[in-house]
Amino acid sequence: MLKLSGEIFAGDNGYGIDPEITYNLAKKIKQISEKNIQVGIVIGGGNIFRGISSSAKGLDRVPGDYLGMMATIMNSVALQSALEKLCCDTRVMSALSITQLAEPYIRRKGIRHLEKGRIVIFSGGTGNPYFSTDTAAALRAIEINADVIIKGTKVDGVYSADPEIDPDAKKYDAISFKEVIERELRVMDLTAITLCKENNLPIIVFDIKSKNGLLDIINSVPIGTTVS
Repeated sequence: MLKLSGEIFAGDNGYGIDPEITYNLAKKIKQISEKNIQVGIVIGGGNIFRGISSSAKGLDRVPGDYLGMMATIMNSVALQSALEKLCCDTRVMSALSITQLAEPYIRRKGIRHLEKGRIVIFSGGTGNPYFSTDTAAALRAIEINADVIIKGTKVDGVYSADPEIDPDAKKYDAISFKEVIERELRVMDLTAITLCKENNLPIIVFDIKSKNGLLDIINSVPIGTTVS
């Protein structure tokens, strides 16, 4: 299960969807798909809309979260379009009902798509407010019996503090779920981390901008940080 933040799609603009970045991401995903790896993807919507930050500015949290879920569908359809230009058979499945753009999420159907070699993008979050796309990624990964969650971020792993703020921040090559929870490290939100811990589902955090990062992970090259 590949978890991508919405901000990655915005590039230097900070908002919206950059077609060139989306296409480059699609090329990286195609590389691992060609190795007969079943690929599921969950994308955030922060480049378009954030429910949490909008609720702080006066918008009610519930409609704000639903707008965020719709933003994830927009990102998913954009990535699907880029993947299909590269001749990758791709399906978007949504926890929200938008039949013109995406299939409704049905666990067995999603597994069947993966078994047929299709790339499946799980959009719409969990379909419920108050849950992040991190939690959606953990939930869908468990439901489809994924081997690992690969989280592509803007940094090259998990640090003891924000490396952009603290130059002395220490990077971890490997860390336990217990340590992540106790130290309150921002790998994924607490609900997602707890789900992964309870289901023994490892997480690999790496820099999505690295040229061969995804391939290195598939080829068992040490990269980023492994949480297990």
